[in-house]
Parts: sequence; C-alpha cells; structure tokens
Amino acid sequence: MFFSHILYHVLGILLAYTDSTLKYAEEISLNVGVIEDQYHQFEITDIIHKEFDTLPNHSPNFGLSKSVFWFKIEVTNQVVDSVFLLKIQNANINSLTFYNMTNGKAEVQQLLSITPVYKREFKTQYPIFRVKLMPGSKAVFFLRASGNGIMEIPITIGRDATILEWVANDQLYFGIYSGIIIVMFLYNFFLYLSIKDKQYLYYVLYILVVGLTQACLQGYAAKFLWPDSEWLIIRANHVITVLAGVFSILFTFNFLHVKRFLRIVYIALCVTIGIYLISAILYLGGKYIIGQQILQLNTALSSALVLFSGFYIYYRKKYKPALFFYVAWSFFLSGVIIYILKDASILPYNSFTSNSILIGSGLEVALLSFALADKINIYKREKEESQLRTLQISKENERLIREQNLYLEQKVEERTHELKESNEILQQTLKHLKETQSQLVEAEKMASLGQLTAGVAHEINNPINFVTSNVAPLRRDINLLWEALIEIEKVGLSSDAIADKKQQLETYKEKLELEYLKTEIEFLLKGMHEGANRTAEIVKSLRIFSRVDEDSLKYADINEGLESTLVILNSVVKDALQVTKQYGDLPLVECYPGKLNQVFLNITTNAIYAINKKFEGESGGNLMIKTEADDTNVYIFIKDNGVGMPADIIEKIFEPFFTTKEVGEGTGLGMSIVYNTIKKHHGEIEIDSLVGEGTEFRLVIPLQQQIR
Repeated sequence: MFFSHILYHVLGILLAYTDSTLKYAEEISLNVGVIEDQYHQFEITDIIHKEFDTLPNHSPNFGLSKSVFWFKIEVTNQVVDSVFLLKIQNANINSLTFYNMTNGKAEVQQLLSITPVYKREFKTQYPIFRVKLMPGSKAVFFLRASGNGIMEIPITIGRDATILEWVANDQLYFGIYSGIIIVMFLYNFFLYLSIKDKQYLYYVLYILVVGLTQACLQGYAAKFLWPDSEWLIIRANHVITVLAGVFSILFTFNFLHVKRFLRIVYIALCVTIGIYLISAILYLGGKYIIGQQILQLNTALSSALVLFSGFYIYYRKKYKPALFFYVAWSFFLSGVIIYILKDASILPYNSFTSNSILIGSGLEVALLSFALADKINIYKREKEESQLRTLQISKENERLIREQNLYLEQKVEERTHELKESNEILQQTLKHLKETQSQLVEAEKMASLGQLTAGVAHEINNPINFVTSNVAPLRRDINLLWEALIEIEKVGLSSDAIADKKQQLETYKEKLELEYLKTEIEFLLKGMHEGANRTAEIVKSLRIFSRVDEDSLKYADINEGLESTLVILNSVVKDALQVTKQYGDLPLVECYPGKLNQVFLNITTNAIYAINKKFEGESGGNLMIKTEADDTNVYIFIKDNGVGMPADIIEKIFEPFFTTKEVGEGTGLGMSIVYNTIKKHHGEIEIDSLVGEGTEFRLVIPLQQQIR
C-alpha cells in the first residue's frame, strides 16, 4: 500500500509535467521506420528501397541485441529554419551512422561511442548530427545503429537552441544528482572516520559505485573520467553496474542484519553476488549479450530479495531502520518503473521520465543516509539507557560492597591464616622435593657408576681369567723343567761313559717331550703377557673415563674419551652389533672431560638399547661414531639404526624424569644430564630421528670455553 501510494503521487506529478523542449513537435513532423539487420548484411544502397516497419514512438527500445538497426526518418519542416540537430539520447550505442540523402547521394556522418567527446563537433556525450532541411520541404534520412548492449534509440530532432537547451538541462539534472551523491559520500565518509561503523563503510562504497553507475549510463564517465580509454568505455558500464549490485547487497547484509533475521534470503543474496561476478567475467571475456542478460535477470532477482528483506524485517521483526530502507528502495524502483513505462510509450518522453532513475537513485541515497543517521540516534538512546542501567547497577553494587566489606575482612583474616599454614606446608614440600631431586640425580650417577663397574669387572675378568688359567699349566711345565735339571745333574755326575750319558739324555728328552714343553711354555707366557697388557689397557681407559679432576676445566682429547667409553661399554656390545668409528684429527678441547664422558656414555647406552630393541640380538645393528673439527668447534656424531623416535618424543626427551624405557630400566634423568652438560660447555645438541630407521645425535663443543 505504501509503495502504491508513492507511485500514485509520482505519476500524478508526471502527467501534470510539461517539458518546454517538446515544443518542437508542433514545428517538425517526424515519422520513423525500422529494419532489423540480424546478420549485418545490408548497406545503404540496399536499404533505400526496402520497406520499413513503422514505429509507434520515437524512442524505440529493442533490448539486448547484436543486430544492426536501420532507421528511416521522414521529416517535414514547418518552420523557416533550415538547419536542425538530430540527437540520440543514448551515449552507449557503439556506432551510429547518419545518411543525409541529397540528389541520390548520401552525405555520411558517423559517431562511435569510443570517440572522445572533445574530438566531436558537439562537446556532448550524446550523438548529435546536423540536418539540413529547407523550410516547407520534406526529406528522408537514414540512421544505422549497432552495438552489443541495450539498443534504446530515443530520436529527437529540433532547432539548434532547442536541442542544446535539452542537453544543458540534462547536464543540470545530472549535476544536481552528482552534487547529492558527492555530499552524501563525503558526509557518510566523515561519519565513518568518526565512529568506525562498518555500515558507513559499506554505504560509502555503495554511494560511490551507484554514482559511477549513473555516470556510465548517462555517458558522463566516458566524457570526463576516461575519455581516451577505449577499453573502459566499452566495459566500465557493465563492471561498475556489477559492483553497484554487489555493494548494495553487502550494505543490505550489514544494515538489516539479514543473516540473523532471514537466513534463507541471506544465502540467496550470497548466490546473487556470485552470479554478478559470473556476469562480469563473461562480459570481460567478450560474451557481451550473455553477460548483460545474466546481469539484468540477477539485478531483478536481487532487487526483489532486497525489497522483501526490508519489508519483512520491518513488519515482522519490528526493526525500525528497515522502514527507511524499504522506502528508499521503493523510490529507486519507482524511478526504474517510470523509466520502463516511458520506453513502452505508456508515459510521455520528457526530461522527468528520461531522468527518473537519476531522481529515484538520488532520493534512495538521501533516505538511506537519513536511515544511517537515525541509527546514530538509536545508538545514542541505547547508550543513554545503558548508562542509566549502569548507574543503577553501580549504586546497587556500592550497597552490596558495603555489606560485604565486613564479611570479606573476616574472611581475609581467616584466609590469611590458612595461607600462612599452606605456605609453611609448601616450604616443607619444596625442601622435600629438592632433597628428592638431589637423591634422584645421585641415583642416576650411581646407576651410571654401576654400569661402569659392571663393564669394567666384565672386561678385566676376561684377561685375568686368561692369566689365572695359564698359571697351573705353567707351574706344571716349570716343575718338569726342575725335574729335568735334577736328572741332567744325576746323569752328568755318573761314572758312565760319555756315549752312555749322551744316550741316557736323549732318551730322557724324548720321554720329557722337551721341544713341545718349550713351545707350550712360550705360548703360556705369551698369553699371560697379553692378558696383563689387556688389563693395563682397561685400567688406563677406566682412568681416562673417570677423570678425578672432572670439576675443573682442562684440555682433553675427545677421541680418547669416546674410545674409553666404548671400552667401558664393550660388555654390552653384542657380536651382532657393528661399531663404526670415524675419528677426525681433533685438537685438544677445553672442557670438563669426566662430564663429557658421562654424556658419551648416556647417548651411546641409549643407542645400543634402541638397536637391541629393534634387532633383538640378531645381526644388522650398526653404531657409527664420527668426529670432526673446524676453527672454532668440535663436532661429534653418534648415529644408530635402531627403532628411532617420533617427533613428540624428541620434543620431551630432555625433560627430567621422561623415559620411554620399561619401569626399572631407567630413571629418566640421563638425557637431562646430557642437555645440561652440553649447555654448561656452551655447546649445542641436535637430534634427527625417523621411526624404524634410527637416530643421530650431533654435539657441538667449542674448542675454548668463554666465561659468560
């Protein structure tokens, strides 16, 4: 009802409106016929003798078409003037060619939409042609129009002053419209800068593209903004119209809260945004007609959805700003309807009907600005109400605070006493935890010491057993030698002949197996010598590994420390496990040797554990130890092909008490000690590991320690 009421008054004003520029109709008789050339096959010589279809009005609109339209214009001059102007009230027709037939010859005037305005005879965006017609005479003119958009050809012919006055009035109307758009743009832009409300940002962008859209449709954009850009003249109209549709929907979303009130309509409008973009892509890709057809249908659909949203949200949700929105869109759609009725010859063609979209758009922009301004008032009232509620709540809180103060003071005293007691308990617990931590660290050291003792005992036991097992045979062989000496002395002191003595000695030697006895004694002595040397080497390695001076910095051989560690661990290295050593030529390193040996022991022990867990005593295990150095650091690589570790384990491996071993197999402090020891040396430790493939530790130790 509201929309019908507005339309009724608008039509009443329209029917009462008489434009002075129509006076030319009483002076010049004009009949227009048309032929549609769908295949662009006719020339002027073909057209002259063809029969034209008579048009009911002088403002035909053929809609979207790629056809060429030929117009036959029959003019009767009833005034004394002989020079007139023919104007086409459409700045977006691609090509217009005017044929002035004189003595069977055609005087040709052509205007293209891409021709800059400043290069035209008449400095206007509308195509204007000069027409010579003697007073009281009749003449026939032909007009060829082609394009790839809406083929609306409003034909006007009249005196120079009349046509130019029409153009001037049209520019005045658009100037007023532009002023409204600029004022609304700046006003709302400054409001956005002040209050930072996204609604104003969307509305400012909407105003901008709406103004540009009308400037494009009226030809002013090509005249003033991009007169020399053929690409923009052809495509800007469509693209900016698409942007106007998109920003109008975005503004509607934000202003009416469509997503909250009308979820289905919100989804439908989101789809129309996608359709807008598709139409722009098609148009830019050269599909002009399809792109514009999609644009027209989508604009009608989105306009209906937007208008419905305003109506529904106001009447059903009682959201007051929706009323301004609904009225504003009603004015705009009224302007569109009047423009369409003008094209259908239901309403007369005049300045009002031809500019009805401008008028409706200007009213829409102004009303939407009022709507936004009204929202500020709503926010202000809401803020005042909120402040009043806050004040009331504040007073109530003051009362409650006073009542609670005494109670809280009592509770604070009670809580303070409880906290003191809790603090004492926490202090005792902290002391206990520190003692427990010290005990655990000592336990880790004792575990390492136990491993060291077991390894040394095993390693020394083998060569000692070898020595002790050779003692009894050696004693027996020595006793035989003593007996041989007694026998030799007895034979030598006897009175027997020398030959007999010699024979007796030879017989005794054969009985004694003296050569074998000699070989056996040498073998036993050699074995005991090797066992003693092996024991000495183990003791030396133990001395290198244990480093009684480990709490002081000194220069040490890293390779020697690694080798002593392997000697200590020799008892746990299975025969199936292959140890590869690639020691580089290293300089002496300033370090804590004993602590580094503990690092090597912990890492190597874990590597052997990972290998044994994967291969379970079978062959295939490989432990590689490599060292190298540069001018500032020593690099130690310890790599195994054991079970490996996932990333989450690597992240926690240096945390105290973290272990992946079974209960009783580890304390979880070994790798924490490794980390702290490397940091104490101002070094670095890196880990690369893949599950099922193995782990590599890279240790970086500076050659010299710097006090930090």
